[in-house]
Amino acid sequence: MDFIFNGQATGDVADRLLQCNGDIGVLRPFIGDDGRSYITNTVNGVERVVPLIGNATATLRHEEWKIFDDIVVKVAKPRLKAVSDIRSRGLTYGIPNGMSKTVLSTETQSDIGPASVSMDGIRENANDRPVYELSNLPLPIIHKDFSFSLRQLLTSRNGGSPLDTTMAELSARRVAEEAEKMLIGNSTTADQYNYGGGIIYGYTDFPNRITRTITAPTAVGWTGATFLADVMAMKQDSQEAYHYGPWVLYVASAWDQYLDDDYKAASDKTIRSRVKEIEGLQDIITLDYLTGFDIILVQMTSDVVREVVGMDIMTVQWDTIGGLMKNFKIMAILVPQLRADQNDNTGIVHGSV
Repeated sequence: MDFIFNGQATGDVADRLLQCNGDIGVLRPFIGDDGRSYITNTVNGVERVVPLIGNATATLRHEEWKIFDDIVVKVAKPRLKAVSDIRSRGLTYGIPNGMSKTVLSTETQSDIGPASVSMDGIRENANDRPVYELSNLPLPIIHKDFSFSLRQLLTSRNGGSPLDTTMAELSARRVAEEAEKMLIGNSTTADQYNYGGGIIYGYTDFPNRITRTITAPTAVGWTGATFLADVMAMKQDSQEAYHYGPWVLYVASAWDQYLDDDYKAASDKTIRSRVKEIEGLQDIITLDYLTGFDIILVQMTSDVVREVVGMDIMTVQWDTIGGLMKNFKIMAILVPQLRADQNDNTGIVHGSV
């Protein structure tokens, strides 16, 4: 077992990480064209290729690493709809060398009182100031392991057949699924993950979210207008909590067959297209892991939600059994940070039947 405790490393993997200040690139060595071992080292956010110094040698060639990385990215992207959406809008907070940090400390700020109105400006106004409160967000690692023997690697090289990437695909899919479920709030392994005095919440279990009961599409008399009215009411809930958009509406996959139907008889637009016409609503996105007939309206600003990126999905490698077994771990530090002010106001509205 490898671990780092009180600045002391135990085990080959932990020792290499400690020597490189937690830079995960040390666990991604590759064989260069000259036959020497190299790693990609990150210094002040800039990546550079440097020779690997130490007793450990690289196992995979650069092209073999590329095979794994390409398949990991290809498989992970379709599974990260909610995560990719907020990241594409710039709602991220990057943590350089995320392996060396276990929590993210942030502050919430209270508001101040209103301004006074007078004719001469002499009347004294309340001399107040914002109150700050410190909170921690845990930064756990999402990871999944796979391995193959040295003989499998040699057979692939000598026979000209490519490495079997099935386990890499399955592992990458599981890591991406966990990151997505963590943001939605229905992860079974990381549900309300608690560490360092902080808790990870998602859209559907965030204590400060606004909740509203909506009508199921299977209810008697339900129409497109019913759904429109529910979404409009959720928008009003957000505005009453001082969050005025823009918004994205996330819906469970069970809604698709209804939202793609005509808004009304002989209509030239679907329910989905009609709802998109709501002022301030940027998009409607179906999430695979949102359950039942749940819908979530989220204001797309960094004071409401952002994805903390300590490490993007990547593959690392180490040897065991004298190098006869090649072990791989697909890992990521992707943690949602849902936010509310000190008055518990937020721009997340959760609708459920």
